[in-house]
Amino acid sequence: MPFWVYILRCSDQTYYVGSTDDLDRRLAVHLSGELAGYTSTRLPVELVFAAELPSRDDALVRERQLKKWSRAKKEALIASDWARVSALARGRNRRD
Repeated sequence: MPFWVYILRCSDQTYYVGSTDDLDRRLAVHLSGELAGYTSTRLPVELVFAAELPSRDDALVRERQLKKWSRAKKEALIASDWARVSALARGRNRRD
């Protein structure tokens, strides 16, 4: 069974990182506002990144990792700008 880590862009332009075993269902719940918490007060949300992982543990580890990333690094990931992700991981251009 695949698991997913995902990033949502909220209406206030912040990012929400989560993980699930059913991406379509989880996105629908976020969009409906049924999931109390961060995204329910920042609707609408847009799915901007998703990656399939082989296990729940892998998805949770990746979710925790992404939650610690800077906004710039998340945006580089969303844009698939691997050179920028790598540079930001090394601490370069943090203010850009």
